Amino acid sequence: MPAILVLMALMPALALADDAPALDSGDTAWMLVATALVLFMTLPGLALFYAGMVRAKNVLSVLMQCFAIAAMMSVLWAIYGYSLAFSDGGDLNAWIGGLSNLFLAGITVDTLADTIPESLFMVFQMTFFIITPALIVGAFAERMKFSAMMWFMAVWGTLVYIPIAHWVWGGGWIGEMGALDFAGGTVVHINAGIAGLVAAIVLGQRRGYPTTAMPPHNLGLTVIGASMLWVGWFGFNAGSQLAADGTAAMAMVVTQLSTATAALTWMFAEWIRHGKPSVLGIATGAIAGLVAITPAAGTTGPMGAIAIGFAGALFAFIASTMIKRALRYDDSLDVWGVHGVAGIVGAILTGVFAHAALGGAGLEEGMTIGSQVWVQFISVVATIVYGGVLSLIILKLIDWTIGLRVTEEEESQGLDISQHDERGYIL
Repeated sequence: MPAILVLMALMPALALADDAPALDSGDTAWMLVATALVLFMTLPGLALFYAGMVRAKNVLSVLMQCFAIAAMMSVLWAIYGYSLAFSDGGDLNAWIGGLSNLFLAGITVDTLADTIPESLFMVFQMTFFIITPALIVGAFAERMKFSAMMWFMAVWGTLVYIPIAHWVWGGGWIGEMGALDFAGGTVVHINAGIAGLVAAIVLGQRRGYPTTAMPPHNLGLTVIGASMLWVGWFGFNAGSQLAADGTAAMAMVVTQLSTATAALTWMFAEWIRHGKPSVLGIATGAIAGLVAITPAAGTTGPMGAIAIGFAGALFAFIASTMIKRALRYDDSLDVWGVHGVAGIVGAILTGVFAHAALGGAGLEEGMTIGSQVWVQFISVVATIVYGGVLSLIILKLIDWTIGLRVTEEEESQGLDISQHDERGYIL
């Protein structure tokens, strides 16, 4: 009888223990791979993608910028970025996280984030903090001082990326509002896109643009980089489920379908408009498809992914060719046209194709397509306004202090020599 009483007394504790999260080796193994894949997207993927598109005298400059960003943002994320983005901010939690994890305090080999080590979740999110500012590099390629770039990325990451990441994923107001952003349509792509557009406008056009031809010096590097991005993006999207399960598998499926559709869409659009399909075009279209499906990867179905890929590439093509030429802003490598515009298209269409009737995972109770699209729209506008205004302020402050742009002589000479005293090509 006493033994039965003891067992009955322990039953509530045993039940709570069963409900507590436990480490899952399968989830952990997948997330280790996914984290490496996302880092692979920046180094070497994005670095090579950009390096092939600039002129030969600026190859090392974009490689150096991507490499330096990867190093700097890693340290900043560990010191304060992770804490401000993902810890509890108390009364301010709608806007920013807290300080409990400064210097990664409280994160040990035993602490968990659901079924994976918290240290792994932290470094997975670190790779997002790395690639987002690295994307911006393409907008001002060939004309920003290296010192100004480093200051801009550090301050922008702190004042723009971290708050928006918290708003969407860390318990902030956008996530609580019900916005869907599975892997970073707002946090990464629209955020980087609007910062890139503002930077391109503030710095002004490259010398000779748009009358002087500035062809890519090595499209082979660009295609290799785009291919690495395509493969690495499976870690980006499927990894955002934080588990090795059916949702992660479907995220991989829809990522592949959207990318393939977008690559073909851009290719045929260019073929129709210019008479021939280009290697640069199909590679850029693939990136647009990857961007567009990112916010929807965990909620849309295969046919929705095809529709999103088509729309994302079509609008990105129009923005990167016709609109850019008409407005004459020099977004060197089409960061706004591809990441900003395709990101907006994907974020809005996420609210449509998440509906179960269209093959998606289903909307939250009480949500209709119309109400979900409205929430998506608010999240897009908030990201554009906040990110755009803060980016402008940061750029102006840097310009007033150390200066943003290299001199005409340095730009003509090339940033490889003028900023790094090295050559990335043989004369």
